Amino acid sequence: MTRQRRFTKEFEDEAVRLVATSGRTQRAVADDLGVGLSTLVRWIGRRRDRLSQMPGEAPQADMAAELKRLRRENEILRQERDILKRATGFFRPGGKSMRFALVDQAKKEFPVHRLCQVLGVSQSGYFAWKDRPASRRQRDDMVMLAHVRSAFALSNGTYGSPRMTRELQDDGFAIGRRRTARLMRENGLRGRQKRRFKRTTDSEHSWPIAPNIIDQDFTATAPNQKWGVDISYVWTREGWLYLAVVIDLFSRRVVGWAVGDRLHRDLALAALRKALVMRRPPEGLIHHSDRGSQYCSVDYQAELRRHRIRISMSGKGNCYDNAMVETFFKTIKSELVWRTVFYTRAEAAQAIARYIDGFYNPVRRHSALDYISPAQFERTASR
Repeated sequence: MTRQRRFTKEFEDEAVRLVATSGRTQRAVADDLGVGLSTLVRWIGRRRDRLSQMPGEAPQADMAAELKRLRRENEILRQERDILKRATGFFRPGGKSMRFALVDQAKKEFPVHRLCQVLGVSQSGYFAWKDRPASRRQRDDMVMLAHVRSAFALSNGTYGSPRMTRELQDDGFAIGRRRTARLMRENGLRGRQKRRFKRTTDSEHSWPIAPNIIDQDFTATAPNQKWGVDISYVWTREGWLYLAVVIDLFSRRVVGWAVGDRLHRDLALAALRKALVMRRPPEGLIHHSDRGSQYCSVDYQAELRRHRIRISMSGKGNCYDNAMVETFFKTIKSELVWRTVFYTRAEAAQAIARYIDGFYNPVRRHSALDYISPAQFERTASR
């Protein structure tokens, strides 16, 4: 009895296999095997039921449906992930209107219903918000944002919220720093951050060293009382370009500067002589520098004494003694040099000239000067 049932099962399986592989009709196969058509159809049904219950051998149609379902779920998860990335800045204080703004901004990339679901708002609420006219504050924000973008571009992308706030206030807008910071943050406007830089001072020489008269007292009550000087460098594809500056500590104004391809005393002398011609300082001006060989050289010291200028030098290895000038170098590097690839020294020199004479001195707002430019600060002081 057992052998007969086993034979019948094997016979059924072979009959079903012939139907699947021979390409002949079920009736033709049934006639060849000597069984009824209804019996063969029943065997095929039993075979299909057994396969559906066996792990790892699901029918192709079921596997395709499962694969489609998994792909759909994966696409939904990807959309939700991308939506949450975009929404990072919109979950700050601002209510649902900020989330509706994100839905409106991202609806070309994601379905509206998916955006609303991920952000926790309703579709009806979004459409009601979209049809609602802008409030007075929103319209004011749009106007102020246009001025913020303009001022940000004119500052070469360097102004943060404090300087930007003062810029808008001087243009007649009643705006606080928090609102300015919010507008800049929401629109991706971020001022350049400063980085560290390497010094170029060579103090290993035998020339005499002057005492530190200033002693980190950088205050002055009028122009041409205290000058600070130093040298830094700019990298170009042609090699190093060195920049020497003379800064009036009263207004932070660059009163003399020079560039060259060699770190030599002639470079420092060129910047000093330019400052002397432009400012014609009175007797008693204090000239402060580090202990670099360029400033301790005989020629440079003789030029200072010829104009009856008092000489002051920093302590050995103390960068804070000349912090005012080093602050200028940090500023010009973060706002110009580190953002630009210079192919030639001439190209770098032209960019430095535009920055110093066209932006830093006449336009750039300094926090230490109550957010006005050096030129404006000197004009105010002379009244």
